[in-house]
Amino acid sequence: MRIPFFIGRLVVGGFFLYNGINHFRNRGHMKQYVASKKVPLPDVAVLASGIALMAGGGSILLGIKPKYGAAAIVGFLAAVSPVMHDFWNASPEQQSGEMIHFMKNMALLGAVLSMLGVEEPWPVAVPVGQPGPMEKAARFVHKLAA
Repeated sequence: MRIPFFIGRLVVGGFFLYNGINHFRNRGHMKQYVASKKVPLPDVAVLASGIALMAGGGSILLGIKPKYGAAAIVGFLAAVSPVMHDFWNASPEQQSGEMIHFMKNMALLGAVLSMLGVEEPWPVAVPVGQPGPMEKAARFVHKLAA
């Protein structure tokens, strides 16, 4: 399971990292789209969501505090999807596209939620903030005592 999980993690983390960077590269265009959805402070919303995507994607990609990164992505998807891709309010011409984006986001939400159930440290992760030998020994003793 290590290799498929690692490859999946690279794909999912890379996707969100790329899209976070894209929020900054195409900030003007994205700000206009966000404003068209009646989101208050669209420039701040684009910057904040870009930061969340970059931090979450990078965390998942590298395996550094991945549950925090996954939580950032879950928060982003749960908050943004119904506002930005509200296909139920879209015009008939836009309804199909918005529904596709909404459903894609729900599938990504499911994938990222499943990552929250993977015990840390993740396989093939950058060893920053990982438990040291003493903490691993303490966990082992604690499991024996339980």
